[in-house]
Amino acid sequence: MPTVTLDKKTVLNLIGKKVSDEVLKDRIAMIGTDLEKLDKKEITVEVFPNRPDMLSEEGFARALSSFMGIKTGLKKYTIKKENSKVTVKNLPKEWPYAVCAIVRGLKFDDKKIVSIMQLQEKLGVTYLRKRKKGGIGLYPLDKITLPITFTSLLKDKIKFRPLEGKSIIPADKILETHPKGKEYGHIIQELKKYPVFLDGEGTIMSMPPIINSHDVGKITEKTKDVFIEATGTDLNTLKVAINIMLATLDDMGGTIYSLEMDYGTKKFEYPDFTPRKIKIDKKYTEKLLGINLSDNDIKKLLAKMGIGYENGCALVPAYRADILHPMDIVEDIAIAYGYENFEEVIPAVATIAGESQKTIIERKTAEVMTGFGALECKSYHITDEMNLCEKMNTEKRKLIKPENPSNVEYDTLRDNLVSGLMKILSENTHHEYPQNLFEIGDVVVFDKNSETSTNENMHLAFVSAGIDSDFSKIKAVLESTLKSLDIKCTIKEATHPSFIEGRSAEIKLSGKTIGYLGEIHPKVLNNWNLEVPVSVFEIDLSGFVD
Repeated sequence: MPTVTLDKKTVLNLIGKKVSDEVLKDRIAMIGTDLEKLDKKEITVEVFPNRPDMLSEEGFARALSSFMGIKTGLKKYTIKKENSKVTVKNLPKEWPYAVCAIVRGLKFDDKKIVSIMQLQEKLGVTYLRKRKKGGIGLYPLDKITLPITFTSLLKDKIKFRPLEGKSIIPADKILETHPKGKEYGHIIQELKKYPVFLDGEGTIMSMPPIINSHDVGKITEKTKDVFIEATGTDLNTLKVAINIMLATLDDMGGTIYSLEMDYGTKKFEYPDFTPRKIKIDKKYTEKLLGINLSDNDIKKLLAKMGIGYENGCALVPAYRADILHPMDIVEDIAIAYGYENFEEVIPAVATIAGESQKTIIERKTAEVMTGFGALECKSYHITDEMNLCEKMNTEKRKLIKPENPSNVEYDTLRDNLVSGLMKILSENTHHEYPQNLFEIGDVVVFDKNSETSTNENMHLAFVSAGIDSDFSKIKAVLESTLKSLDIKCTIKEATHPSFIEGRSAEIKLSGKTIGYLGEIHPKVLNNWNLEVPVSVFEIDLSGFVD
């Protein structure tokens, strides 16, 4: 968790009330942060990663003041319109988004600059995942010319003096020699073109998310107006990140001005501090917390967390990154109510621990498979599209991928188990045959009816590699397995691109296909560098858990 050191005098001034150290210690602990040190000058706290809005004096005081009942309710921010725009175009798909704004009328001093830089760095490390999801930049407005363009250039076309650098150097030298280039250069170094900000005169302002230009991107005590940007991989994440920074600058005395974000086919004004609405289920909340709540109670408790309430809905501030689900609202109500105020009650229901149905099926299935002399394996839940599609000779399909994979070989969640077992076979060709392997594990598939549009299903897969491995053998193993588990299915001939035609079939239950079996096609064997016949089956067991 990030640790921040805050100026105590600034925090108390922003709270708007004289507060003793004893009260501060108690309230800081109860709001959901760990107090590490409190003295005459500083407050050092460990902020939970889900509350990046509390990483500055302004954000911390805003949350604490509401929680202490001093300045409660949804804080409103006034946004004026700047008659200018930012053009976003010709960017690499790995770094396609930007949101920008202007803040005028600031009165920076050394402490405020340190605070803003600390917030910028902590947001980059925590909420933006060490800048892999995005980066934030601030620029003195008097040093640049509007309008701004966010685009990309070939690295040999990029030359500027990096922040605190001594001279103008090319992009590759910045990544090799500058401290921030060394730390974060890996994020963009594989791109054909690097993202850059250009002002109205074509001056390079920065190379996100690495470093600003020293000439036009350094904030000083003389800076009154700033241009602020957030760029990265996910637009919603960037909006929250820049909102946190803008709210902090507004609380410092600045005035926020919006800019038109021009994406060519799409244009919108930003920032937008309209609160998000989340419907509150009062009965659900009361059941979870074990207390009775009126609408007025909910309104008052949410106000202590800086959240509004209207027509049965919570109005979530645009800078709150942690509230994604109604359960998060319930948690905030519990924090505002005070965990110390909940009565300790022993549940009236007695329960006895036991295995879940899923675990029982998994254990019994493993016992059956080991009875056939098969060796149990566990492969990674995350793999790549080549293993799932190309090597298995199947058409490309919609697969679930993490937004920011750290390795191209592990960038896709598996939707079957057989490909993982084939990979294991390919890595063990030096061992004697036959090789009989099985795996029981979860795969991730699309489900438009679920909350996340995905679903995890438990599958069983079996592979047999050897001279005598054929359809008859794999069918016999499958039928014996189904009989042992008291599962009644039918096997119907079908074609499958991974199997030899005429030697494959579907496994059906009540007319629904729940698996397949067959002899692996020679082309697939060649893809995996296997020289012996392989037969397989895979079946979805999730329907039997209930």
